[in-house]
Amino acid sequence: MSHSIAGYLLVAAASIYLIRALPMTLIRRDIRNPFIRSFLHYVPYVTLSVMTFPAILSATGSLASAWAGFAAGAALAYLDGNLFRVALGACLAVYLAEWLLI
Repeated sequence: MSHSIAGYLLVAAASIYLIRALPMTLIRRDIRNPFIRSFLHYVPYVTLSVMTFPAILSATGSLASAWAGFAAGAALAYLDGNLFRVALGACLAVYLAEWLLI
């Protein structure tokens, strides 16, 4: 059975096109339902979180240091919100956790 990369690319392109084009063609009016509007408002944040969280847990030498960095980053983001300080604090927490685990 022969598989062609062009076929795979064609199927991927068609599915991506349908996912993007169908809502524009089927929904022509403004969405007035507050629940659906609220749901659609949070979709980009959830998508980013779902893509980022597994990468956080696999980016360090151990799962304990990954959780330490995640906890520090989440706490700093909640308390401060400054992206530079959050990133710096998470990196520092991972560094200290890795140093303590050795």
